[in-house]
Amino acid sequence: MIKRWPALVVSAVLFALLLLLALVAPEFLSGPNFDLTDFGPSALPPFGADDRGRPLWELAAQGARVVALPSVFAGLMVGSFAAVGGLIRSMEWSRADSAVQAFGEIVGAMPRMVVILIVALLLPRDMRGLLPLAATWALLSAPGAMDEAAAVAERLGGARFVEALRAHGYSRWRIFVVHVVGYNLRPVIVRQAAEVTMQVVFLEISLSYLATSNNDPSFTHPDNVRSWADILHLGYRALAFEAPFMHALFLGLTLVALVAGTTIGLSRAARAR
Repeated sequence: MIKRWPALVVSAVLFALLLLLALVAPEFLSGPNFDLTDFGPSALPPFGADDRGRPLWELAAQGARVVALPSVFAGLMVGSFAAVGGLIRSMEWSRADSAVQAFGEIVGAMPRMVVILIVALLLPRDMRGLLPLAATWALLSAPGAMDEAAAVAERLGGARFVEALRAHGYSRWRIFVVHVVGYNLRPVIVRQAAEVTMQVVFLEISLSYLATSNNDPSFTHPDNVRSWADILHLGYRALAFEAPFMHALFLGLTLVALVAGTTIGLSRAARAR
């Protein structure tokens, strides 16, 4: 028997830490203090300073605010698509099922990163942000989630499973919401939603890292806001050029590990018995 509660508690704690970090994010960073540019966590708690003497916790908090809502929205969006795909397969809706399959074939054939970059370039400058890109990524990820959920529903018997529950006198709510979605499709829905949430966070880091490396404006946040990519960029420079900012690399990797740990914990907690 899989122990779900420890995984659920761990993922909940990690997710709460990320949300708390996003809630305490300052609107603007502190002014530069070049006397602190070499200071690590011991001199400027809790995470040290960046190359301009600004507290790294402020960059981490602003980065958490950038990814928090868009990534969760994308995860919920994919989870909803997965639930719909499984429910359609559980009913005798052949036309809807064919439409879902056609949608999956068309959207699933699109190269995700190319589409993301096109959407980012087409958006007006004042409308650029992570939310439109996160919604696009979720839409491109939806066919895979719907196919997996539909396959699970089909293995259960599809419409025959629903008819059997109806024969026992169960209501529609108990059949479709409790048994089909809650008991049987839950592992697929939660895992797909958690994975897409993590993917959106990594997408933001990747796009912001490219912009930071080339000194270009970011596609995912305003110019006065910093991303986790700025922390990782500072840390990788320290790794490559032996600069005194290894604490930045450790902080950046820790933030990435928090997101990955939340995803893994949720997936394990939602596994089928």
